[in-house]
Amino acid sequence: MEEWIEEDIDLLTDKANKGNRVLDQHMIRAPIRHLNPRPPVSLPPSATVDEMIRVMREHRIGCVLVVEAERLVGIITERDLLLKLDRADVARPIRDFMTPDPEVLAATDPIVYALNKMSVGGFRHVPLVDDERRPVGIISVKDIVDYIVDFFPNDVLTLPPDATRGQAWRGRDGG
Repeated sequence: MEEWIEEDIDLLTDKANKGNRVLDQHMIRAPIRHLNPRPPVSLPPSATVDEMIRVMREHRIGCVLVVEAERLVGIITERDLLLKLDRADVARPIRDFMTPDPEVLAATDPIVYALNKMSVGGFRHVPLVDDERRPVGIISVKDIVDYIVDFFPNDVLTLPPDATRGQAWRGRDGG
């Protein structure tokens, strides 16, 4: 049997042994903290675009929270870099490019609420804050998708790495 098939079978068996969870209303209404949000990476508004790019590369992240006096004042994302910057702008402060006063969520908000807010607002990242608007984490669309996919381990087909675009899959066995 090909190595990738054996790996997929092992992965599915491991997930099945965890107790075939089923995605239901209770799971999607679970608090955001069930997503295990990443801790926020932040910079002050005076940080330069060049510093921000270095931090994003270093941490392999798609956004940085802009924090002043421990409070969230903005967010700057990869999309902001693409749409708002010229090469000459790297020495300017990120306050000039950030989205001020971004939409936020609490770790206790339901996952379904986060998904709706992200969909309606077109956000890929949303900061998590406490009652005093201090950043406590960040979630991304990928975090939510990973959480949901975890409930469908037996229903997700995995194509082989060398699959062609025209390859037809008519069933679980690929035949």
